[in-house]
Amino acid sequence: MSVRRALALAACGLAGGSVLLSAVVVGKQPARSGGDSEPRPGGSTVPSAAPPGLLLLPPTASCPPTTGWIERPAGTGSYWDSNWDRREPLALINLKKKHEETGEEELASRLDHCKAKATRHIFLIRHSQYNLDGRADKDRTLTPLGREQAELTGRRLASLGLKFDQIIHSSMTRATETTEIISKHLPGVKKISTDLLREGAPIEPDPPVSHWKPEAVQYYEDGARIEAAFRNFIHRADAKQEEDSYEIFVCHANVIRYIVCRALQFPPEGWLRLSLNNGSITHLVIRPNGRVALRTLGDTGFMPPDKITRT
Repeated sequence: MSVRRALALAACGLAGGSVLLSAVVVGKQPARSGGDSEPRPGGSTVPSAAPPGLLLLPPTASCPPTTGWIERPAGTGSYWDSNWDRREPLALINLKKKHEETGEEELASRLDHCKAKATRHIFLIRHSQYNLDGRADKDRTLTPLGREQAELTGRRLASLGLKFDQIIHSSMTRATETTEIISKHLPGVKKISTDLLREGAPIEPDPPVSHWKPEAVQYYEDGARIEAAFRNFIHRADAKQEEDSYEIFVCHANVIRYIVCRALQFPPEGWLRLSLNNGSITHLVIRPNGRVALRTLGDTGFMPPDKITRT
């Protein structure tokens, strides 16, 4: 069996052939002029030639007649982009500026100076249940049950016995109120409000859903902001950070789901396939070498069943 055929069969073996083997693309790429796209049933297009570094798989008898993109494996055979946060040490130094006599020693020293030493623990908290009838954000306050959920989440975080460094929260009312209740259980932890973490439409979901179809301009505006939040907050530790850090981010379901997909290098358009309860805890770990692990996703096991909601 040829390598091309084997890859095609492997792609078919996954759900849609997109979760592990697809190249991650933030947003849909517009069709180029000049006849370099082919029509798809339903009016969409697929490129007819693979861009550099990508392998275009032809349709097979056992696969649907839809072209799939497979990223060419790196030298190690891995599909993981080690420089996903643009903080890989080799990417931070100019290799051309090497001393003529002590070039190798100087390079090693500079690389060591750029390497992260600590692990970042990111706790992504979804806000508690809120009043859905509120017309404006200020009216969408937490319900009595939502306040109970925030209390339970705060107690759970406090029970972990960790030294939390900070709580960064969305500036929206429901996230701010959730933060205020949680922070009572974590005295002394500073709180920072940001508009970057506000709820929105990060990227058009695939597959689409019939009950939620925002205007295209909302993806355009919100998507850039939520992607900016990811780039600003989700990355390996700074080289100057000596000890592991534990940070809490209180925000929204769409934002958290998108961040999880981006951090794990899963196709971001799959964010809506994840589901998060109110007051849930998602725990991401970012190692000094840039590797990312998901410890928990939407954990509400600390809540009684009658307190769990997903509004």
